[in-house]
Amino acid sequence: MLEFRTLDVFTTRPFTGNPLAVVLGADGLTTAQMQTIAREFNLSETIFVMAPRDAAHRARVRIFFPTAEIPFAGHPTIGCACLLAAMDAGAGDAGAGDAGAGDFERHLVLEEEAGLVPVTAWRRAGVMEAEFTAPVIPHAAEGAVAGDLLAPALGLAPGEIGFGAHGPGVWQGGPRFLYVPVASRAALARARPIQPHWDAVMAAGGVDSAYLYTPGAGCDYQARMFSPTAGIPEDPATGSATAILAAQLLVSGALGEGTTRLHLRQGVEMGRPSDLFLSVDAGGGVISAVRIRGAAVPLSEGRIAVPEA
Repeated sequence: MLEFRTLDVFTTRPFTGNPLAVVLGADGLTTAQMQTIAREFNLSETIFVMAPRDAAHRARVRIFFPTAEIPFAGHPTIGCACLLAAMDAGAGDAGAGDAGAGDFERHLVLEEEAGLVPVTAWRRAGVMEAEFTAPVIPHAAEGAVAGDLLAPALGLAPGEIGFGAHGPGVWQGGPRFLYVPVASRAALARARPIQPHWDAVMAAGGVDSAYLYTPGAGCDYQARMFSPTAGIPEDPATGSATAILAAQLLVSGALGEGTTRLHLRQGVEMGRPSDLFLSVDAGGGVISAVRIRGAAVPLSEGRIAVPEA
């Protein structure tokens, strides 16, 4: 049997944010066994914790959708770092209901498939948070934007695609996403994948996910992320897509010189509101660093059987 924890990430309130399963002591598992366990949890992502290749790092981790492994993801990085830092600090057992344990701050490096991810994790006044630096600077991907199909693929009118200087684009930074700015929160709330146009748009972009965003109320941007072909009809909070959004914002003229700090809200339409905080260092039209911050709430713990090899 393997130990696991679940946390809700990008929130300070249980049963909101993005649920995450963290499987501990996963060194002996094969890729197929990890995929089976991820499919059993059936959350947007499950992260498996192993001994690091380099003893100077905290852990090696692998991250899985219900359907496939991915090289990097934000909410598993935040949730896993909060959990491991709490365990290292001896702040209770870092299990469910441990929100009242002592304060701590830890700096750790996670070995992810996309590269090394430095993370700072802390607990202050009972709230666990972490901030990571993205392992890859986001950049343009080769996929095309199927402009004429975007609106029908999302159930929107053509005039509801784009706002100001923001137009659709395909960007990557480990994973890749199609970014679609929409004109209003009302349009964002109505959007949904519509076949067969959706598959055509995904094929043209060389992606399986679309990230929609619009100016927010009480935040800088409100967003939604759809990835039905990856087994995620909609994601409550997508840290990797939020990090890669930096490149989309840069070409849209939404980033200033120096550090730009933004508050994004996602998952509202799902009833799982999530708060993500993006910091982008840029100068001369070039991004030099991207950081994502968010909170995590321990929710449950247990043991899971090891699948047959």
